Amino acid sequence: MGRTTSKTSKTAGRTTLKKSKRTAAPGRPRSVALDQAILQAAFALFLEHGMAGASIEKIARRAGVAKTSIYRRWSSRDALLAQAIEAARNATAPGYSAEAVERASVEDFLKMLLGIADVLARPEIRRLMARLVGTVPDYPHLLQVYREEYFAPRRRAIVGAFRRIQVAGLLPKATDVEALADLLVGALLYRVLFTPERGDSAKEIRAYLIRILRFAGFDLSSVVRGSRLRPSASS
Repeated sequence: MGRTTSKTSKTAGRTTLKKSKRTAAPGRPRSVALDQAILQAAFALFLEHGMAGASIEKIARRAGVAKTSIYRRWSSRDALLAQAIEAARNATAPGYSAEAVERASVEDFLKMLLGIADVLARPEIRRLMARLVGTVPDYPHLLQVYREEYFAPRRRAIVGAFRRIQVAGLLPKATDVEALADLLVGALLYRVLFTPERGDSAKEIRAYLIRILRFAGFDLSSVVRGSRLRPSASS
């Protein structure tokens, strides 16, 4: 009887120990300030020197952290740099996330479209786009990660916004909104990368954007003038 009680007591003790291990309090939460320091260091090095100058070792040194702090937070250097690029883009051009585009009304989205001109006229944005595109030959995986994690959701949101515009009768029913989204992105990318070093002014980019959309049967000039939006004649 005594042995049985002792055995039961030991078993209960082991069970309690196992339970306590499973329900133990989690470790310290990640430091937001440390995350930001690493992201800012990664972005600065990438912008200054490209991929070759943005090694994990250099990022850790710039951020003032151990390399292990970076490895605990990001699965790869590409994942870190992709997030750093997106964080910097959001800081420079707030309000253009996929979620913001999805929530935008037709009129708000049209205002966002025109506002892209102010963003693309900034020298830091032009430099970032040139850096990102320039990584493709030697470091294609960075653009792949950035595209899948950040650009693709934003593109889907833009396509959805164009569909809402189409339903509102502001775009012809025959317009291929998927192609229109790609046309818009490609044309603006070309404009930013292949203009003189000083780049276009926001006013010039806005006028160019309006011309592109006019080719698709969508006249944004009424939005610029502040007049009421009217359905497309060919819708």
